[in-house]
Amino acid sequence: MTGPAGLARLVTPPTAPIDAHGDWTAAETALGARLPDDYKWLVGTYGWGEFCDFLYLRTPFGTSEYNGVQWQSGHLTGSPARDRERYPYPLHPAPGGLLVWGTTMDADRLCWLTDGPSEAWHVVVWSSEGRYETHPIGAAGFIERWAGGHVSSRLLADMEPDLAPWFNAFRPRIHRCLRLSEGLLSHPERLRLLREALAPTTDRGTWRSEHDEMGQDHFATIDTDWLLTYDASRPHQIRIGYPPEDTEQVRLRLLAAVHLMGCHVLQVTTATGTPLPTWDAATDDEQEFGAAGTPHREHSAG
Repeated sequence: MTGPAGLARLVTPPTAPIDAHGDWTAAETALGARLPDDYKWLVGTYGWGEFCDFLYLRTPFGTSEYNGVQWQSGHLTGSPARDRERYPYPLHPAPGGLLVWGTTMDADRLCWLTDGPSEAWHVVVWSSEGRYETHPIGAAGFIERWAGGHVSSRLLADMEPDLAPWFNAFRPRIHRCLRLSEGLLSHPERLRLLREALAPTTDRGTWRSEHDEMGQDHFATIDTDWLLTYDASRPHQIRIGYPPEDTEQVRLRLLAAVHLMGCHVLQVTTATGTPLPTWDAATDDEQEFGAAGTPHREHSAG
């Protein structure tokens, strides 16, 4: 089944969605348009966040400058009203204009083509390179089909094969990096021990260099919502993003895991590389939210 029911079965919603509730009448009045019911379900069920570290769902609630439903996002060159070769669709609030409800990690815009009643609006992918692609389906159905690997798109990246799709709420997170000694165990064995110590965990993708063993393993804890990257590349390190209230639990469990891996913590830094003299609740008062509340990733593949 495509749409809300199918998506909820495919992608587990967060227990506490962010910016998920507010005054829909006020939001629609400000936009000058009635929003689709499947989108309202998306917002109430998932809130502000990202599907599979790639597709970002916006909501009309909250105060973040990175959130919101709007007529467009980013800087436009030229005039959409006159340049029909570059902008084949008008922009909301013009009749039948594009209205942005989401974005992607690659700065593509996910829009509705606001032609006719809202329940019949189609999704238009407006790429960061100025190309367009129309999908005759609503927002919830589009996300469900994309996350399930059933959207044929020339513009959007595909889900990695064999990965179960996921959703990350854009909640405040602290980001820390633990620089480690190498130890005597192999990288696969160290990774196994790390994940066992933090179990249960779920995959979030792996990247490997074509030329050597350098790479990264991304995963998340299921019961605590910690987002981790284990670097096989140099420097050897673990990066983690976690809710501020979990500081002490993260510190104890992660240090115990490092001990099991046969390694030593050489240094703890912020996500930007600033060394911390200690790692405790006092130093974690300095929270790092990232541009959109997401974990920091360093390789270009995302």
